[in-house]
Amino acid sequence: MLKHLKVLYFFLIFIFATNVLANNHDFDIWIKNFKQKAISQGVSKVTVDRAFQRVVFLEKLLIYDKRQPEFIEKTAVYVGKRVNSLRIVTAKKLLIEQKDLLEKVEKEFGVPKEILLSLWGIETNFGVHKGKVDIISALATLSFDKRRSAYFSNELMILLRLIDKNKIDMSVMYGSWAGAHGNFQFMPSSINNYAIDYDNDGKIDLVNSLEDSFASAANYLSSIGWNNKLSWGSEVTQEKKINKNLFTIDARKLQKEMSYKNWLKLGIKSKQNLSLKDNFRLVRPDGDDGPIYLVSKNYEKLLNWNRSLRFAISIGIFSDILKTQ
Repeated sequence: MLKHLKVLYFFLIFIFATNVLANNHDFDIWIKNFKQKAISQGVSKVTVDRAFQRVVFLEKLLIYDKRQPEFIEKTAVYVGKRVNSLRIVTAKKLLIEQKDLLEKVEKEFGVPKEILLSLWGIETNFGVHKGKVDIISALATLSFDKRRSAYFSNELMILLRLIDKNKIDMSVMYGSWAGAHGNFQFMPSSINNYAIDYDNDGKIDLVNSLEDSFASAANYLSSIGWNNKLSWGSEVTQEKKINKNLFTIDARKLQKEMSYKNWLKLGIKSKQNLSLKDNFRLVRPDGDDGPIYLVSKNYEKLLNWNRSLRFAISIGIFSDILKTQ
C-alpha cells in the first residue's frame, strides 16, 4: 500500500511539474508576441524590454480571479468585514487629520469626503494594504489566461504607454493581484483617464501623495457623473410581494428604475429619508434572500469603480455612518 502511495505521489508531482513547464513555455511565447505587438503600436523597444525584464508567470492569480469575495460572500459577511468598528474609528480620525485636504477636494470636485474616505478604507484599509504584487507580471499573467484576456491585455498596453511617456514610475508599479495600484487601487486605464498631479510636483504619485490620491479618486467619480445632491440609496423593507424581475441581483443586468414614490406604492419602504422624486433601482445581491436596497445613479457610478453590488453597498453604508457620527 505504501509503495502504491509513493508511486501516486511521484506521479502527481510529475503531472504538476509538466503542467507548470508547459504553462511557462506557452507564457514565454505569449510574452514574445505581446512585446512585438506593443512595439508595433508605438511603445518604444527600450520601454518594452525594460518592463518585461522582471515579468514572471504568477499562476496563483488565476485562482484569485475566479474566487473574488465580492461574488462569493453573502452581503452581511462582506459588509461586516469591511465596515467594521476599527475602520470606522480610523476614518473618523482621518476626517479630522485630513480635514483641509478633504474639504478642498470635495469643494473642487463635488464628491463627498465621506465617500472618498470609505473608498480608501475599503480598497486598501487607508493605505495599509496597497499590494505588493508586480503589476506588470500580474497583468501579463491575466492577459495570458483566456478568461478575461482582452480586458487585461488592454490594461497592460495602457500601462506600457504610460511608462513610455514617463507619466508613471515603473519602479513603484506594485499593487493588487488584479493589477490595481495605489491608495485607491487604480487600474492603468483609470490612471490614464483620471489620475492627477494635484500637489504639482511634476509626477502622479498614487502611493505616497494623499493630494494626488484623493484628487484622482474625486476626479474619477466627478468625471463619470457623480451628483453631490443625490443619495447613493438605502436599505429597505419589503411589505408586499412584488415581481421578482424588479430585483437587480447581477451588477451587469440592472433592472427597472422608478421614483421612490412608485416604489412606496409597491410596498418598498426605505430605512432612511429618500426623495420621493428621485429614481432608484431595487437591489438584492444575495438573490432570493438577504438585505434589499434602493440605489441611485450615484450607486451606479460606484459600480464603475468595481462592478460588484456588495462593494458599492459597502461604500454607501460606510459613508452614511461617517456622515452621522
